[in-house]
Amino acid sequence: MKKFRPQPGFVVQAYRFALDPNAVQERALRSHCGAARAAYNWAVGWVTASWWQRRAEESYGIAEAGLTQWRPWSLPALRKAFNETKHTDPRFAAWWEENSKEAYNTGLANAAAAFDNYTKSKQGKRHGKRMGTPRFKSKRKARLSCRFTTGAIRVDTGGRHVTLPRLGTIRTHEPTVKLLARTQAGTARILSATVRHERGRWYVAFQAEVKRDLERVARPDVAVGIDLGVKTLAVMADSTGEIRTVANPGHYDRARKQLRRASRIVSRRQGPDRRTGQKPSKRWEKANAARNRVHHRVANLRTDALHKLTTSVAAEYGTVVIEDLNVAGMLRNRRLARRIADAGFAEIRRQLTYKTRQRHATHLVAADRWYPSSKTCSGCGGVKAKLPLHVRTYECDTCGLVIDRDDNAALNLAALAAACLTGTGVAGDQDTTEVVSKPRGADHKTRATRTRRKASAGRAGGATLPHQRQEEARDRTHAEALTLR
Repeated sequence: MKKFRPQPGFVVQAYRFALDPNAVQERALRSHCGAARAAYNWAVGWVTASWWQRRAEESYGIAEAGLTQWRPWSLPALRKAFNETKHTDPRFAAWWEENSKEAYNTGLANAAAAFDNYTKSKQGKRHGKRMGTPRFKSKRKARLSCRFTTGAIRVDTGGRHVTLPRLGTIRTHEPTVKLLARTQAGTARILSATVRHERGRWYVAFQAEVKRDLERVARPDVAVGIDLGVKTLAVMADSTGEIRTVANPGHYDRARKQLRRASRIVSRRQGPDRRTGQKPSKRWEKANAARNRVHHRVANLRTDALHKLTTSVAAEYGTVVIEDLNVAGMLRNRRLARRIADAGFAEIRRQLTYKTRQRHATHLVAADRWYPSSKTCSGCGGVKAKLPLHVRTYECDTCGLVIDRDDNAALNLAALAAACLTGTGVAGDQDTTEVVSKPRGADHKTRATRTRRKASAGRAGGATLPHQRQEEARDRTHAEALTLR
């Protein structure tokens, strides 16, 4: 599938609206999402069946020329094979006509993308954590989602209904005038629609090509450095020396007492048991729904607060400097994981990335992960060798400056904007400009401990753990499939 590229002056933007389907429409929505999951599982089983068949044939000594052929996993190949199978396969023959073809295409496209990601990860062409082979989706755990790319996809003239293929006209919980006005004026074109069940509600997200003019920021010549934290969500220091603090709302901490009470009520009801096949009672379902509403409210409050923060920052400053934080590593700290996850560091950077690029054309700079923003003196530039986390006040040994630790880090981040815009920075991520600085070797990782060195020596000597041996055996089975493609 070719990647869509918008025309000059247009951007691809999503408009999401909550739905209010009736009982019949909700059953149809669940049926389409279940069809997408079934098609995904069929594709995963169809492709991997040839892998295990070849492995079994090799164990019998069959030559390479006589082995079963590899099955392709491209979207056209999966779609062709599925269309040939759905009429006779007992898993689909009785009910596949009840849903739109887009439901099955959603599952096949997701399976093709999963196999492509696995291939690129094995070949070293994909960043991030190594991905394993695609696995089957559980009916109990899989998220309900379905994407429509063809057919009747529109926002109706009343501003309170949307039309989707095979699902018909569905009322929305909120007005759709933002997208309706643009489509009627000819400044927006709907490309696709995705229905999804999330936080106890059904949502539809329209992907549209929108003509958007860049808005001028309030202070285009001012740069701001943002230091994120737990006790204080953000400390923003601009190039004029002004420092502003944004308190951490702590939505989850505020709701913990209510969550404890709701969870206690759920634990006293008769819940489901997969081992014995016990069904949950009506009282358990009612109590569980009440507990979920608390979680959903916390998530909605967090999302609203982060959007308001990032929108105000992107609309005010001409240059925004943020940190490239290792959020996944920070979450391993069991003492701070809950507060870090509640703050939403990664979500702040994600929102700033697209808002500065598509709405205001603001310069977004990401400081290098090993840049010592907290250890560097914002007055004289001296760098401390050590600065423990519990020390919240920075005291410079050279010039005697005494300043709050977070304020000092924000001032140093704001100073990096001048280095980047004058050409001394080094290009980094595709969405940001990454500034690399190496004062006193501060960009080097912490030295390995004795335990880690012994474990590395053991692995170098050939000692492997049981789960590592299983992964190596599975990788050898799939390696040939990747080399022949």
